[in-house]
Amino acid sequence: MSAEGVADRLPRLLTLVPWLLARPGVPVAEAAAEFGITETQLRRDLELLWMCGLPGYGPGDLVDLSFEGDTVTVVYDAGLSRPLRLSGPEAATLAVALRALADAPGVADTDAVQRALAKIEQASGAAGAAEPDTVAVGLGRTPGNARAEAVVRDAVARHRALRLTYYSASRDAVGRRDVDPMRLLLVDGSTYLEAWCRRAEGVRMFRLDRVDDAEVLDEPSSPPDDAAVREVPADASGLLTPDPGQQLVALRLAPTARWVAEYYPMEEVLADDDGGARVQMRYGDRAWMVRLLLGLGDAVEILWPTDLAAARADRAREALAAYGAA
Repeated sequence: MSAEGVADRLPRLLTLVPWLLARPGVPVAEAAAEFGITETQLRRDLELLWMCGLPGYGPGDLVDLSFEGDTVTVVYDAGLSRPLRLSGPEAATLAVALRALADAPGVADTDAVQRALAKIEQASGAAGAAEPDTVAVGLGRTPGNARAEAVVRDAVARHRALRLTYYSASRDAVGRRDVDPMRLLLVDGSTYLEAWCRRAEGVRMFRLDRVDDAEVLDEPSSPPDDAAVREVPADASGLLTPDPGQQLVALRLAPTARWVAEYYPMEEVLADDDGGARVQMRYGDRAWMVRLLLGLGDAVEILWPTDLAAARADRAREALAAYGAA
């Protein structure tokens, strides 16, 4: 009896019928090779499919197959005529999971993960254009980001110092830092470089997808003897702590703006039943926060402070006036 689990077998069964429909009379050996299983396992799958079908589960309701020699043909598909399709939220969830896997330290075949991610993003983007209820997933990175990440990973592996060009989201500023890498961490689906920052003279966390450029320096990574990596709790809580001296804002994010809570550090996130969230986040630059809120439009509601809501309204009126004068 096969020890294969349901999680492995079910996706294959859902894909097998439409694949066979497109290839009537396909040799059993060819089908088995395509799905990476033995001919014996394929025949077991086909025997199971014979017992699957539509409610009623009588003649004419179940999947029907025809065998001639060593070939197989689907006579009746019982509604399984199309490959399994993902909804917009399902595609987004899968893409985020693949992105986290690609970023995870120690993943051997990152190329395979990236290829799968590219297919999901391409398919979900096409679906989003055709179907209003689907969500187009746009999680791709620029080649520069990918190259910089590769340089950082290489420096960590070879224990070399780095010069980073880094974007600080809370300050909306890009700066250069010389750092002594210590390790890579996966926190809340994002990969961070923990390193000794020579400018700040302290241990800092640098999120890899915000590294615009990286250069390996001609010297070893040599953090001070008293520089210690942080202890990582089981749930990673407290590892990424915003500066308490920064300003605080409370927002209501619509489902289409839910990504904000994933991209920026949050003090608090309370999920709403509709897929949105109520969040509290800190920011260092008021002008940057106003621009962020303007860009989100109706997808965000400022709960407090009221003066920030007034600042956004003023900035919107200025933009409209400038547009009207153009």
